[in-house]
Amino acid sequence: MIALVCPGQGSQKPGFLSSWLEVDGVRSHLEQLSEAVELDLIHYGTEADEETIKDTAIAQPLIVAAGLVTGRLAQQVLEGKELIFAGHSVGEITASALSGVLTEEEAMRFIKVRANGMAQAAAATPTGMAAVLGGVEDDVRTAIAEAQLTAANSNGGGQIVAAGSLDALAAFAENPPAKTRVIPLKVAGAFHTDYMSAAQGPLADCAATLSPAEPVADLLSNFDGQPATSGAAALESLVAQVTRPVRWDLCMNTLAERSTSRLVEVAPAGTLVGLAKRGMRGTPASAINVPDDLTALAQALQA
Repeated sequence: MIALVCPGQGSQKPGFLSSWLEVDGVRSHLEQLSEAVELDLIHYGTEADEETIKDTAIAQPLIVAAGLVTGRLAQQVLEGKELIFAGHSVGEITASALSGVLTEEEAMRFIKVRANGMAQAAAATPTGMAAVLGGVEDDVRTAIAEAQLTAANSNGGGQIVAAGSLDALAAFAENPPAKTRVIPLKVAGAFHTDYMSAAQGPLADCAATLSPAEPVADLLSNFDGQPATSGAAALESLVAQVTRPVRWDLCMNTLAERSTSRLVEVAPAGTLVGLAKRGMRGTPASAINVPDDLTALAQALQA
C-alpha cells in the first residue's frame, strides 16, 4: 500500500510552481483552479514573494491547488497501486479531492471560504502557534493545558504545536516543559482552536451546497487517524477540523499499521516526509516538488 499525503499551511515557498508550468496541461489546470477560487494562482505560485503567500487567504488555496495538480500527476505514476490518502490540516481538503470525495471545483470553493474565514478570525485576536520539540509527551500536554494553550497539532516524533494567545505563548516559552525547545511559528493565528470558531458557520453553509461522494480508497481523518466512514462524514469532519486539533501522529500510526510500503507527498512537499522519518522509521518516502521527482518515483517503484 502506498500513502499519498498532502501538506498543510507553511509548506509553500516563493516560485515553487515555476517548473511545473513546463509540463503539458499544468498551466490550463491551474487556470481552471484559479477561476474556481477567483485568485491568480499561477502568479502566486511563480512570482509572488514570501510575505505575500504567507497570507492565509492566499496560502491555503495555493497549497490545495498545488497538491491537486501534482497529485493528479502522481496518481498517473501510481496507477494500479493500492493507495491510502491523508492530508495535514488544509492538506486534508486536497486529499479529499484526490480521493474523490469532492470535485476539484468543490474543493476550491470550500477552501476559499475556509481560508477567508480563518484569516478574518486570526485578525480578530492576537494569537499564534509554537512548536514544542522533545520532552515527555504527557508532561508536554499537561504543561500546554496549564498555560491556557491548546495542543493544536500533534505531529509525532516528539513534536506538538501549542496554540493560543500571544501573551500565553510568550509566558510558556519563558518556562518550557523539561527537556523541550519551544519554537514560535510564523503563522497568522491559533489555527485548530476555538479562536477559529467564527470561521465554522460559513464553512458549514458552504459544505451544505456540496455533494460529497464516497472515497475511492481509504481517506484518513485528522481527528482520530482513522478512515472516514463515508464521503458525507469526511466533509462534516473537514468543517469541524477548523477548531479541532490535528492528530497527524495518529494518521502516521494507521499508515504504519497498514504496512505502508511508501509515502508520497505532493507539492509543496517536504514537511510530511520529514515527520515520517521520525514517526514512520524505515518507510521509504518521496517528495514531489519538481517534475523530475515523478520520474524518480516511477524508477523507485520499479526497483
